[in-house]
Amino acid sequence: MKGRVLVIDDEVEIRRNLTVGLTQEDYSVVACPDGISAIHELNDAREKGTAYDYLVTDIFMPDIDGLKILKVIKVQHPDLPVLVITGFGDDSLEATALAEHNTGYLNKPFEIPDLVQALEELSPGSTAAEVEMVKEKADVQGMRESVSAYLTIRITKPDRSMEIYNELYKFDGIQRCEAVRGDFDIIVLAQASSQDGIESLFGKIAEIEGVDVASMSGVERPKLDRDVDEFVKIYSEAVKQPDAVSPGKRPGTTSYIIVDIDRNAIQQIFTTVFFIDEVVFCDVIEDGSKLVGMITGGAVGRTPKVIEKLNQIDGVLRVREAKIIKLVE
Repeated sequence: MKGRVLVIDDEVEIRRNLTVGLTQEDYSVVACPDGISAIHELNDAREKGTAYDYLVTDIFMPDIDGLKILKVIKVQHPDLPVLVITGFGDDSLEATALAEHNTGYLNKPFEIPDLVQALEELSPGSTAAEVEMVKEKADVQGMRESVSAYLTIRITKPDRSMEIYNELYKFDGIQRCEAVRGDFDIIVLAQASSQDGIESLFGKIAEIEGVDVASMSGVERPKLDRDVDEFVKIYSEAVKQPDAVSPGKRPGTTSYIIVDIDRNAIQQIFTTVFFIDEVVFCDVIEDGSKLVGMITGGAVGRTPKVIEKLNQIDGVLRVREAKIIKLVE
C-alpha cells in the first residue's frame, strides 16, 4: 500500500471518484464531506494509533474552508503532505496554499494520474509525528483563564458622553471599550480573576453619573466537541490572534454583532460564524442563546455582507448590528 489518504470535499461525486481512483492506485482512502467530520476523523485515527500519510482537501466547503484546515493541520502535523484542490482557484489562492510547508495545489477538473503525480511530488510525512507543545500551551492557558463579561451601556446625559467614554476607557480591567450606534451607546468587555471582581467593576461603572447599564453578560465557553474545541483553540492561537488588528486600523466600517441563536445548534452555528473571514472574534453569552462578536470590512453606509451570511445560517434567529464609532485611534 502506498499510504493512507484523508480526502475532504463536500461534493459526493468527487469523494466517490477520488476514493475509487486512489484505491485502484493502491492507496487506502477515507473521505469526509466537511471540515468538522475531518477533524473528528483525524483525532479518531490518532487515538487508535493509526496515521494518515496524505491530506487532500477542497478549499470551499460549507463549514470550514480548506485553507483554514490547512493552517491548523500544519501546526499539528507540520510535515504531513497536503494537496489543496479547487475548481474556483486563482493565483492568490494558489500562492497562499503553496506558502505552507510540504503543500501542493491542483486545479479541478483533473484525472487520477494527475492527482497521484501531485501526491508523489510531495515529501513523505504522516500524522504519526504530533507537535505536543501546541496542546501543552493550550492546557496552560486554560488553567490561567480569567473571567470575562460584556456590559452594554446607555448614556442618559448626552452632554457627558465623551467624558463618560474616557472614564470607562481608562478603567483597570477594561479590555475593550467602544462607542457604538445602535440599541445602546457603549459596549465594554472586562476581565477579572473572579466573578466577584467582574461584579465589583461593573458596580463601579453603574455608579457613574449619566450611565444606565442595559445588560451584563458573562462570556462562556462554547459547548463544542473536544476535537472541535481543540481545533478552534489552535486556529485562534496560530491564525486569528496574530492577525488581529485594532478596530481603528481596519478598512471600512467595524461593528459589533449580537446574534440570537438556537442553543441546540451551538456547535454548528459557532464554528460557522467563527471561521467567517470578516468575523474578528466571536464569544458565547447567555447560556449559549447568543453570540457577540466583531465584524469588519463593510462599506460606509451599507449593511455588511457578513450580516447576510449570518442570516442564512440554520439556527440563527436574529442578527443585530451596532456600528463602532471611532473616537480614539
